[in-house]
Amino acid sequence: MIRIRGVDTVLGVAFSDADLIEFLRRIEIPDPDELVLGDSEVIAWQGGRPHQYE
Repeated sequence: MIRIRGVDTVLGVAFSDADLIEFLRRIEIPDPDELVLGDSEVIAWQGGRPHQYE
């Protein structure tokens, strides 16, 4: 789930960092690779450790 301007939006289910990067690209987030792979504090990982997908 992504929160944009205080509104939760479901873009899909990410099964990898590549999926998450693609979701962010689709909503035109600048430098999505850096946000995801750079461990930005903007991303709140839920349900486990960062970059761990089940």
